[in-house]
Amino acid sequence: MNFNLSEEQNQIRDSIARFVQENYAFDQRNAVVALEHGFSEQHWQQFAELGWLSIPFAEEQGGFGGGPVDTMVLMQEFGRGLVAEPYLATVLLFGGLLQAGASEAIQGEYIPAIIGGELQGAFAYLERQSRYALTDITTTAEQKDGKWIVNGEKTVVLNGGAAQKIIVAARSAGEQADESGITLLLVDAGSAGLERTLYRMTDGQEAANITLSNVEAKAVIGSPGEGYGLMASIVDEARLALCANALGALESLNAQTLDYCKTREQFGVAIGSFQALQHRLVDMFGACENVKSLLYRAVCAVQDGTEDAQRSLLALKVMVGRAGKLIGGEAIQLHGGMGMTDELSVGFYVKHLMIINTLFGDADYTQQLFAQLVNAAPQAGSAAA
Repeated sequence: MNFNLSEEQNQIRDSIARFVQENYAFDQRNAVVALEHGFSEQHWQQFAELGWLSIPFAEEQGGFGGGPVDTMVLMQEFGRGLVAEPYLATVLLFGGLLQAGASEAIQGEYIPAIIGGELQGAFAYLERQSRYALTDITTTAEQKDGKWIVNGEKTVVLNGGAAQKIIVAARSAGEQADESGITLLLVDAGSAGLERTLYRMTDGQEAANITLSNVEAKAVIGSPGEGYGLMASIVDEARLALCANALGALESLNAQTLDYCKTREQFGVAIGSFQALQHRLVDMFGACENVKSLLYRAVCAVQDGTEDAQRSLLALKVMVGRAGKLIGGEAIQLHGGMGMTDELSVGFYVKHLMIINTLFGDADYTQQLFAQLVNAAPQAGSAAA
């Protein structure tokens, strides 16, 4: 495995680090999150000008042609600064589905608009009863007079308020939890019969619950009834990027806590000189390094298409959830009462890590998926037996 970044990847990392330093100080971020949809349109246009919105898209579509490593570099730096702009929702989820399954006409219309910062999108796949399961869908899609009509409710739609276009996962055939019979449909956010209830999640990101009543879809993404494979693939890519974002947040949280322990004095000495606290700091560092190692393994496995890519990705997501709980809790405790206040950034990192844990399956749910995958795999020597 080669863990050295290319010159272009180092340039991406450095440019984002500068952006975060100049635009995402604690008070600046609070001001951004307080805006109408929880992010800055001005920042989004800067992303377009700097080419960040083009990174995962193919060169023939006007993109950078980047892979998992490029996305990892970008998302990790975003995590360090708690960047609030909806890169995950618009570029990786919505844009990823378009790139993987939309017609050439749809791609030609929408992908350049995403790259140019002109189009916001969202992917509506979760429902109240889903409990993270991608296949648990009751929203329906029926063809009437040659048009697809969608009815149902979706929850926790990331960027659902700002999105101009939404891809909806609906059931066109089969039973509620079947993998087959799922169709992905592109709808206008302003369509008649589509209603959005907006709210803020724990970390300040905006999400929406969406009700669809006889909403006419513009197009099918992928093939009718065969949307599960496409959806699962893009969610895996987003899960990997989200874990990179978590690593950036964990590293920043560790650095802040270490600095505080070096400067906060008690009994005339820095509290970082106390052996008991040093042990806790080491545990935090070790948990962060575990996430980093699993992230590198998963990124390489996904990029190379190895057989253990799915297992590596699930193990990574579990570790992110566990590390976020450990490091977040220790960071708050080591900062004392200050760690609980909104006047310190520590709590905002912890809230963000809490949301990351829940997106695409929390640690407990993902551990169950991991166990199922391992148990289903052929055991060594079983053929010989």
